Amino acid sequence: MQRAAKVRFEKILTEAGHDPSKELPMEKIHELVDNDHIVGTEGLMRIYSQRFAHKNFYNSFADDADVYLGEMEAYDNIGPGTLELDPNLEIPEYAQHEIHMQPGGYVGNPFAGHLYHYGTNAFYSARSTDNYQDQHHARLAEQIPTPEDGKVLRILDMGCGLGQLSVALKERFPDAEVWGVDVGGPMIRYGHMRAVDEGVAVNFVQRLAEDTKFPDDHFDIVTSYIMHHEIPAQTSRDVFKEAHRVLRRGGLYFPIDFFTGGRRGVPGAYSQYQEWKDHRWNNEVWRIEYKQMDFAGDMESAGFDVNKEGSPAWYSNRNIFGTKSA
Repeated sequence: MQRAAKVRFEKILTEAGHDPSKELPMEKIHELVDNDHIVGTEGLMRIYSQRFAHKNFYNSFADDADVYLGEMEAYDNIGPGTLELDPNLEIPEYAQHEIHMQPGGYVGNPFAGHLYHYGTNAFYSARSTDNYQDQHHARLAEQIPTPEDGKVLRILDMGCGLGQLSVALKERFPDAEVWGVDVGGPMIRYGHMRAVDEGVAVNFVQRLAEDTKFPDDHFDIVTSYIMHHEIPAQTSRDVFKEAHRVLRRGGLYFPIDFFTGGRRGVPGAYSQYQEWKDHRWNNEVWRIEYKQMDFAGDMESAGFDVNKEGSPAWYSNRNIFGTKSA
C-alpha cells in the first residue's frame, strides 16, 4: 500500500502541475490528496494496524497482570545496577500524551516498557532490521566517540527508555559507571529488569532529561537515542544546557536522532506528507517542530563546540556531536 500510495500521490501532484520531488505548502497537499481513496487507505492501514498491534500486546500482559507486575517487583531491589523510581515526580505536559498511540503512553501504563519493547521490535522488523538482541543499539554504542584524553568513567543516557543503549554502553565501557534517566517510571522499571537478567550493571533513575539533578562536571559522555523529536524544541534546548552542565571539560555530548547524521529527511512532497501524518495520527506531537530546529546551532548556543560533519545515514558514526571545552 505504501508503494501504491506513493505512485498515486505523485501522479496527482504531477497532473496538478506540481513537481513531486519538491516540498509544497501542506495546505496545497491536503487540498490535492486528502480525498483520494488510495492515499487514504494507506493511511488508515498504517494507523489501524498499529492500534491493533498495541491492543494485542496490551491484552497479552493485562490478562496476566499479577504475573507480570509481580515479576517486575521481584527485580526492583536487586542488582547488578540500581533502580530509583519517583512516584511524586511532576510529569511535564509534553510527556503525558499517548506517544506512538501506545496505550497510556510512557508514563500512564504499568506495562509501558513491555508495550514499547514489543512494539519497537515489530517496527525494526518492518524496516528489515532485526533488533531482538538489541543489535541496533549495540552498533550505535560502538559509534559513539570518546573524549580526546580517553577517560570514560561515567556515562549518562538521557531519555533512556528501556535502557537498550544504556546497556550497550555499559558493555562497551565495562569499567564505566552508566546511568539511564527517563521520565517514564514503567519504562525504566522494565529496563532495570532486563538489565539485571542480562547481568549488566546500569543504574536507572526516574528524572527529567532537562533536570537530571546530577552534579556539575560529572560525566565524561552524555548521549540519547531518538529522544529529541519526542519533546518540544525549547525542551531540547533545555536538555542541551543540562548536558553541558553535567559534562566535565573535554566531555562529549552525542545525541542520536533523525537528521543528526546530516540528512534532513528524504526530499519531496510525499515524504513531507508522511511526516505530517506521523505527527498528526501517530501522536508524534513534536516531530514537525523538531525538524524546524537549528539543532547544531542550538547546541552551540548551549556552549558546545559542535562537530557538524554529517553523512547520509539515518544514524551515523559521523553524527553531530558536541564537546565541552570550558
